[in-house]
Amino acid sequence: MQDTKINGTIAFIGAGSIAEALIGGMIEKSIASPEQIFAVNGQNDERLAYLRGKYGIRASRMPEERDEAIRGAAIVVLNMKPKDAAAAVADYRHLLRPEQLIVSVIAGLSVATIRRLLGGSFPVARTMPNTSSAIGLGAAGVSFSDGVAPSQRESALSLFRAIGEASVVDEDRLDIVTGVSGSGPAYIYYVMEAMIAAGVQGGLTEETARALTVQTVLGAAQMVKATNETPQALRRKVTSPNGTTQAAIELLEANGVGDHIGRAVLRAAERAREIGRDLAEQTIASGKQV
Repeated sequence: MQDTKINGTIAFIGAGSIAEALIGGMIEKSIASPEQIFAVNGQNDERLAYLRGKYGIRASRMPEERDEAIRGAAIVVLNMKPKDAAAAVADYRHLLRPEQLIVSVIAGLSVATIRRLLGGSFPVARTMPNTSSAIGLGAAGVSFSDGVAPSQRESALSLFRAIGEASVVDEDRLDIVTGVSGSGPAYIYYVMEAMIAAGVQGGLTEETARALTVQTVLGAAQMVKATNETPQALRRKVTSPNGTTQAAIELLEANGVGDHIGRAVLRAAERAREIGRDLAEQTIASGKQV
């Protein structure tokens, strides 16, 4: 899909790793120019200097420059830690305009909680990219509140497609997205750990076992993407009757590995819901104290 160039400016409130991934992705893919991007954080001037130097963006905590950038932005990205959200929003919400798109990458906070903190029915795009976003291979589900204009939807999707894949989902499906793609890299790392350990146990050096495992996982993912075939179909193609792969798969199936993986994904989603409820309560309580 063709990425939509973002019109207007983008202001990041919070300048951590996700913000940097988005900034780098937008610039690399020419979705936005450095001059369109502004970043601010709570107190780390060194971090802002780093972002200015590496990407050529505007980044400052100076009140006049900061306030002007946030007021004038077409998109405001909320990129702070959940525990800091209430205080940070309280500091900046007087600068926000109802027509601005608010993009939240605050883990666990619902659109309703974000709007309550903002004190208005702002158009909101909510998401949580995974860690692979740092190398441009992230995966994210994006949900939109009511009131988001079509052009704003396209801008938000372009923003996250700059760092990987982005799929539109209903907000009540974001927890299962967390189970599948948010926590998903850790499942793959876990399998890779086991493959490397088995290779070493079988006599390979750790370096060789690691290199073979990494390339195998990379190649398998690329095969699914390049061929557009299902993982099931590709697995069957490499599973010869009475061969080595069949012996391995039979052992995995006998031990219910597929069922366990499915249960793990669902448990991660369940935990995401639990954390979301707790965060909403804590954040609303903190907002009342600000």
